[in-house]
Amino acid sequence: MDYKSIFEQFNQLNILIVGDVMIDSYQWGKVERISPEAPVPICSVTKTEHRLGGAGNVALNISAMGATPVLCSVIGNDTNEEILLNLLNKHNMTTDGIVISNERPTTIKTRIIGNNAQMLRIDNETTKELSESETNALLCKINDILNKKKIDAIVFQDYDKGVITAEIINQTVKLAKQKNIPTTVDPKHRNFTLYKDVTLFKPNLKELKEGLKIEFEEPNLQNLTDAALLLHCKQNITQVFITLSENGVFIADYTSKDAQISLLPARLRKIADVSGAGDTVISVATLCLALGLPAMLTAKISNIAGGLVCETVGVVPIDKQRLYKEVISE
Repeated sequence: MDYKSIFEQFNQLNILIVGDVMIDSYQWGKVERISPEAPVPICSVTKTEHRLGGAGNVALNISAMGATPVLCSVIGNDTNEEILLNLLNKHNMTTDGIVISNERPTTIKTRIIGNNAQMLRIDNETTKELSESETNALLCKINDILNKKKIDAIVFQDYDKGVITAEIINQTVKLAKQKNIPTTVDPKHRNFTLYKDVTLFKPNLKELKEGLKIEFEEPNLQNLTDAALLLHCKQNITQVFITLSENGVFIADYTSKDAQISLLPARLRKIADVSGAGDTVISVATLCLALGLPAMLTAKISNIAGGLVCETVGVVPIDKQRLYKEVISE
């Protein structure tokens, strides 16, 4: 297998990302006393940092792999709008797919970290679905980008914050099929059953059980095969890709009459933080799918990528060179 060529070809890809973009804000400080107003610690902030989060982290991973991300989302006309747009500019990402709305806030998750321990998280957001005008504005952006730019794959990055709705899913998948563009999904609970006719669907084990309303004790090959077939039959999904944390990943490919099914174990690693691993897996899987790689190879590379980012504390994009070295060493 010519992995060098595969990793070089990633650089030529353009990936459209539809989903909930947000700001991950971190406030670091020192805690040296308790408030006289209430029995709570006082954190004296010494540093503040803003990072792209949610669908923005998928964009960061796509970019880290050498491809070009095009982020399509809705943010608020508020004080955090400028922060988010500046973050996109900082990472040389286009803002062509961003809709600015007067009807909803820009999602920001603020973590207060005192003495290197997270004390509190404050979420400023809405989870209501897009209005009709917001939906139409976002669909116009998506349609315009698909007509003007070569897009090699579309990924739905869903965090149940309301940007992805039935209308957004149906119309975008319809456009993708017309243009023969593969679609991938990192689902959450609300829209789980609405993703029909997509190419690759990547729930984790918890999302799979909740979405299909099924229960089983062991995530063994038979149980996962049964669940994947149910998803394939119900929602006409071509590839079902299930992440299993320390148990690796499962892939079922229904492209041909005889389904190809595999359960790949995770590599033994020193896990520091699992945050953002799902974002990395769907990003790398989407790139592999865009190149038309076999499902088993897609699963192998994505599985290694997801494990790699777990070795670093915090949400970080994949290191392309480290991933390449691990893939060729297998």
